[in-house]
Amino acid sequence: MAEQITSRSTNYSDWYVDIVLRAQLADYSPVKGSMVIRPRGYALWERMQAALDGMFKATGHSNAYFPLLIPESFLRKEAEHVEGFAPELAVVTHGGGQELEEPLVIRPTSETIIWSMYKKWIQSYRDLPLLINQWANVVRWEKRTRLFLRTTEFLWQEGHTAHETEEEAREETMRMLEVYRTFLQEYMAVPVLTGIKSESEKFAGAVDTYAIEALMQDRRALQAGTSHFLGQNFAKAFDVQFQNRSSSLEYVWATSWGVSTRLVGALIMAHSDDSGLVLPPRLAPTELVLIPIFRNKNKEEVLGAARKLAEELRRDFRLEIDQDENSSPGWKFAEWEMRGVPIRVELGPRDLEKNQVTLVRRDTGEKEPVAIPAVPARVRMLLEDIQTGMYDRALAFREANTHHPETW
Repeated sequence: MAEQITSRSTNYSDWYVDIVLRAQLADYSPVKGSMVIRPRGYALWERMQAALDGMFKATGHSNAYFPLLIPESFLRKEAEHVEGFAPELAVVTHGGGQELEEPLVIRPTSETIIWSMYKKWIQSYRDLPLLINQWANVVRWEKRTRLFLRTTEFLWQEGHTAHETEEEAREETMRMLEVYRTFLQEYMAVPVLTGIKSESEKFAGAVDTYAIEALMQDRRALQAGTSHFLGQNFAKAFDVQFQNRSSSLEYVWATSWGVSTRLVGALIMAHSDDSGLVLPPRLAPTELVLIPIFRNKNKEEVLGAARKLAEELRRDFRLEIDQDENSSPGWKFAEWEMRGVPIRVELGPRDLEKNQVTLVRRDTGEKEPVAIPAVPARVRMLLEDIQTGMYDRALAFREANTHHPETW
């Protein structure tokens, strides 16, 4: 498998695409600019979703779902918003064989449809804060697309919150930026820098936009997520007022924040190598793969021992056992390296004689024999070592490639 991958030094862009395709994370679709997320890629996104969703709920947010189609007039209510997204909009003009009275926009983001509902739901300070997250797909008619990193349709989460005071809204903006920073560093093993975007780069309709940026192996920064302080802009556009504690009417304060399947692309570019995908254990759909190595004369003995060990390991780890009898061990090793599984467990007749297995780390390639009774404890330690080591190497790379200009 590895020989099918363009090396990073030859062509970084081709290397990235090769890994996405060869590791079967995604594929090109018949719709220009869109992709099909394959089961392995979606399993990785599900791991990300689960971790993030837990973090959102731990900070008081609830999930909801809003319509895909938005009346075009809604976008026009916030001037900066419609101006910023106009070139990227996909618009539905016909339905049921007839022209629609009002065109419907396929959501590029959901501020407008959500704030139209917040007007119905918010009347008093007692209704605040309102902390909602949505897992959804969005469409932005991109001109230059790239698998996971920039596609016409993509999956994401978007948080939309309403607050009683400016201070609360600003605190929420920074709190969610910190959630993203924590997720990238503790789960993705990717160090990030956070900061405020310039006026020309901020989100359309925001007062301030904050971003997390990560350095990829091509020494370019990738924006991995954003958190926006919206002020009262959308509240004024949709006339969302509440009765404050002094019984006066006041516009609510707002935030929005989001990350997308772009994170999968970031994970690939931050850690992978010329042999394929390299995944941090906390996000890897499969933490370890058990590969029995046998010939016909010892097949049943080796497979029996492998299945027994697999049964034990599955109690604590996400494990697959490769029982394919048509491929050589070398081919299997390369295949699972391509898939990025953090630990490979090799079990052959010689290992059985010594009552041991061989553990192989995907991130460094290091091998070590481990007695079978000690395997669960050693695997647990190795997974933590791999997670920490991947972060430390990414941090060292960033520090070595960060420069502070004194003149510009």
